[in-house]
Amino acid sequence: MSSTIGFIGLGHMGGPMAQNLVKAGHRLQVFDLVPQAVQGLVQAGATAAASAAAAVAGADVVVTMLPASRHVEGLYLGEDGLLTAIAPRALVLECSTIAPESARKVSAAAAQRGIRMLDAPVSGGTGGAVAGTLTFIVGGAAADLESARPYLQAMGKNIFHAGDAGAGQVAKICNNMLLGILMAGTAEALALGVANGLDPRTLSDIIAKSSGRNWATELYNPWPGVMENAPASKGYAGGFGVDLMLKDLGLAAEASMQARATTPLGELARNLYALHSAQGHGMLDFSSILKLYRR
Repeated sequence: MSSTIGFIGLGHMGGPMAQNLVKAGHRLQVFDLVPQAVQGLVQAGATAAASAAAAVAGADVVVTMLPASRHVEGLYLGEDGLLTAIAPRALVLECSTIAPESARKVSAAAAQRGIRMLDAPVSGGTGGAVAGTLTFIVGGAAADLESARPYLQAMGKNIFHAGDAGAGQVAKICNNMLLGILMAGTAEALALGVANGLDPRTLSDIIAKSSGRNWATELYNPWPGVMENAPASKGYAGGFGVDLMLKDLGLAAEASMQARATTPLGELARNLYALHSAQGHGMLDFSSILKLYRR
């Protein structure tokens, strides 16, 4: 059955996700601060909303995909926050990657108004968003997740229930911290091999069949020309930005301090990406960390 969905945040990830909901037959009311992003969804069959509040008016489901914690809290909370415009018993899927405490704060405020909310950050990148093969890592009530499955399945392939509110964000932060470490290590290994005369494609093939194999080497290779469709072969354009990775590594550092956990490799990766960003590469794909190592 089709539902009315208010969708806010139509960037590199949110836009394709909204497209897939339209393809699944749902009625979408969309809003973004960038008019061109809205127009792309209107051409696909969605209805443009004049504001975030207008996007959620009468919606059965609300989906948001925003850059950071401050944007999520700013959108939902306060006297004029979005929670005042969402109908009670509506289902909210907050798909941004934010601090677990922010997710818990907004979820608690939603519950006070009788609104069901899940934190449902995603993994799979822009390619997964376009293909509808994202992984959703969900925090919140199990019953609410069951209600959300038809919508999540229209946008993704894998759905995991991590636990209560905020748990989805914790799991996503752990995953992205490891991703940042793996990409930095992969770039370092490839640069070392090339500096010693190896062909990067040959070395990548060897690693892919050896004990150093990992996602970065096999599916998202950071060396230009090794993989035709990887951002590295497109001038590091698109994909998952350096500054977004830096944000997620910062969230991991915050979570580490709050839990008194030890994450030395995560901190090292954060410093490497901070240096890379400071050199003017913040808008490039995060695999461009190779530039730190390549002669």
